[in-house]
Amino acid sequence: MKVAVVMGSKSDYTKLEDGIKLLEKFGIEVVARALSAHRTPNQLMSFMKEIEEDTDVIIAAAGKAAHLPGVIASHTLIPVVGLPIKSSTLDGLDSLLSIVQMPPGIPVATVTIDSGINAALMASQIMSIKYPQIKQNLKDYRREMEEKVLEADKNLRG
Repeated sequence: MKVAVVMGSKSDYTKLEDGIKLLEKFGIEVVARALSAHRTPNQLMSFMKEIEEDTDVIIAAAGKAAHLPGVIASHTLIPVVGLPIKSSTLDGLDSLLSIVQMPPGIPVATVTIDSGINAALMASQIMSIKYPQIKQNLKDYRREMEEKVLEADKNLRG
């Protein structure tokens, strides 16, 4: 059970950190790299070859032009979850549109801007098809969320 997390810049790590912790809590091995589709294309392609046989899902986080998830998806059959990162230019809308506007034939599952948790959960849901323990972890996670909401509701006015 392995997820590769690739970010276009080390500064993106703060958006991924909680999601990485959640994956690890679920018992999923995580390998994280900061590689650029534009500035380090050769190293990115080498990394893609390294992980091809033992990785279940790739989370690719990128801001601005946000080509990283699409470039990765075009070089692998491993499912790619794109995480748009908010940049100072257009509040992440540029990144979101770059990632979701993939051409037919090269899909990238895309989550909310800056939501490393949703990226981790999407990766986990994809993996739960193959790994029953992850499915149970997701059920437990949702039950915990439900309990927190119900507790907050109970304490709302009381």
